Amino acid sequence: MKKIIFITIGIFVFFACGEKFEVIEDFGKEKYKLINQNGAEVIFPDLTKGKTAIVGYIFTNCPDICPLTTNNMRLIQERLKKEKVEGVNFVSISFDPENDKPDVLKKFAEIRNLDLSNWTFLTGQKLVIDSVIKKAGVVAVPGDSTIYPDGRKIYYFVHTDRIQLVDDEGRVRKNYPGSKINVDEIVGDIKSLVD
Repeated sequence: MKKIIFITIGIFVFFACGEKFEVIEDFGKEKYKLINQNGAEVIFPDLTKGKTAIVGYIFTNCPDICPLTTNNMRLIQERLKKEKVEGVNFVSISFDPENDKPDVLKKFAEIRNLDLSNWTFLTGQKLVIDSVIKKAGVVAVPGDSTIYPDGRKIYYFVHTDRIQLVDDEGRVRKNYPGSKINVDEIVGDIKSLVD
């Protein structure tokens, strides 16, 4: 009888531990037509299919959270390269398509000396972007804005601080605060999906 109980427990543990992370959201069934930093049309999440991805949500005029999120994604990218972990893409999606045109996104990446070999910045039509961020559980609401006499516009969004771990089938497996990360934790999570 004890043998049957141990076998039953073993089978339960085997099936219960089959996946490390639950599926939070599934982008894999969607097709969002977006534009990358080079002005080319791409389909999200197809551009990451077959690879694990870290996806962040930003706007380039952000004074605080978005630069931290972008830098933290860079730290993850650098650690993965150092540890020779392959098959990971990075995607930054702007929720400010009115201002974040492809050339603006490209300049944002260049100023920060980002490695774009496996990192894509995306923008697109507002309705499409709104659909993507809604699906991701990201909120981005326009905040205060000021237009200076010289025509310069300063504006803000109140927004969710988030990056997401997306598996090779386009399924969100874990959310992290983008501005405050534990690189070791995220790299470990990525390795568990890539292996």
